[in-house]
Amino acid sequence: MSAAPQPPEDTLREERVLVASQWRLIWWRFRKHRLAVAAGCVVALLALVALFGDFVATGSPRESNYKMKHLPPQRIRWFDNGSFRPHVYGILGRTDKRSCWRIYEHTPEKIYLKLFPKGDPYRFWGLFEARRRLIGIEGHPTRKHIYLLGSDKLGRDLWSRLVYGTRISMSIGLVGVLLSLFLGITLGGISGYYGGWVDTVIQRVIEFLRGIPTIPLWMGLAAALPPGWSIIKIYFAVTVILSLIGWTGMARVVRGKFLALREEDFVTSARLAGCSEMRIIFRHMVPAMTSHIIAATTLAIPAMIISETALSFLGLGLRPPAISWGVLLEEARTVQAIAMYPWLMTPALAVIVAVLAFNFFGDGLRDAADPYGG
Repeated sequence: MSAAPQPPEDTLREERVLVASQWRLIWWRFRKHRLAVAAGCVVALLALVALFGDFVATGSPRESNYKMKHLPPQRIRWFDNGSFRPHVYGILGRTDKRSCWRIYEHTPEKIYLKLFPKGDPYRFWGLFEARRRLIGIEGHPTRKHIYLLGSDKLGRDLWSRLVYGTRISMSIGLVGVLLSLFLGITLGGISGYYGGWVDTVIQRVIEFLRGIPTIPLWMGLAAALPPGWSIIKIYFAVTVILSLIGWTGMARVVRGKFLALREEDFVTSARLAGCSEMRIIFRHMVPAMTSHIIAATTLAIPAMIISETALSFLGLGLRPPAISWGVLLEEARTVQAIAMYPWLMTPALAVIVAVLAFNFFGDGLRDAADPYGG
């Protein structure tokens, strides 16, 4: 007996697409976008750095060492006498009597690096005490940790401060977007569902907020914060300010979707079944555009990060002793500082990488949100 003929591969692929769920279709389309997948890996890496910042940092971000102020980044040598042994050379610093500048010279001493060494104790997320670090020096008589990105004017390790700043800047972007998402979905959904005078009032408010110059508005609201507030209060105040300004774009997107969805058959069926209007909005209409909301949220996070960085850079957002990318960039406000100590601009590179990664990741999600298109 001859075997039954196998269906063509194209037919099997079409059948898989017809029976696949929406999220599986989105994943199949998204993984074809290689740049978006790579950007997603970068976003995941930033999230891990933010979550495990205490472990990734080589030391305390607030520990100062005047003898190491404005130390250039220490270069890692990966091989020693033909074998793989990462190390750095020792540093000898002195103050020039004529210019009062710190001058550093390499010594022949080799300081070898280790994975997961024991360092200064820290409390991991405030829950328990730990000493292990991702990379560092263990058992060296004179050195506690290395300066991968150099140090600032107080001799504080810039790598450790950048890692801790990632936690603050990323969390402000995420929390701010979540608040904006709530306001945008609620007000945009009400505007698109009810229409009429409700839609007119909400749209005029949106146009008023979007018509105000953004930077002067940020500056005015942030400058109104009492200077005596604690870091926690300023953190939440800056997050709320950014959310109150950033919800308008999401509201416009949700309104446009709701205008198209409110005439669909499933909405009419829910209305005839006696569902309340709030249930129709949040139980039936919002889930129908979940993929678009996720894509829009991902694209909104970079704007929040840039906003916090700009405010803190201008001295109107978070202020020392808080640590964020904007606070770290405040030391590089002058051309003289950038010319003499260019490594102080490293937080700007972190901002650029984070913004590009979120934008490419959001573009990939937006394209994948319409699995049947193109």
